[in-house]
Amino acid sequence: MTCYDRRDLGLLLLRLGTGGVLAAHGAQKLFGWFGGHGLEGTGQFMESVGYAPGRMSATAAGLAEAGGGTLLALGLATPAAGAAAAGAMAGAAAVHMPNGFFAQEGGYEYAASLGLAAAGLAVTGPGRLSLDHAIGHVLDRGWMVPAALGVAAAGTALVVGARTRRVRRRTEGEQEALFEE
Repeated sequence: MTCYDRRDLGLLLLRLGTGGVLAAHGAQKLFGWFGGHGLEGTGQFMESVGYAPGRMSATAAGLAEAGGGTLLALGLATPAAGAAAAGAMAGAAAVHMPNGFFAQEGGYEYAASLGLAAAGLAVTGPGRLSLDHAIGHVLDRGWMVPAALGVAAAGTALVVGARTRRVRRRTEGEQEALFEE
């Protein structure tokens, strides 16, 4: 196996692993599969953490994760797939940010790892063992990478910014105790 063949195999494994996890995560939101809560339960949760309207937010996150993950696993429309998944994970990381970095404390470690892997695949490309390669990279052009990442970053910034404002308004006037009893 040449170095180039190893790179393609490595990208395939990374795409299958990252894409598979993202697709399953999105299916939890959309369909309630794999122990998820479906759109109704996820929508209620999204509303409780400041993403409103909740059901629409759950649908958008579920589609970005399930759709982006499936496309990443297939190696199809890789720039758009990776950007969509990375945007969804940035939104998830914003929810977990107050808990610190590590997932065991409810932190953003997991979401950040998935988001960075998805963004890395968007930038690197899917490799030769992909549908993008099989169809001549018509959905994986060089200009599509900054375009997809730029659109996803702008959309994510707007959504996360609106969430942050909602959460701040909700907590205004609340004061933490100065001393524990």
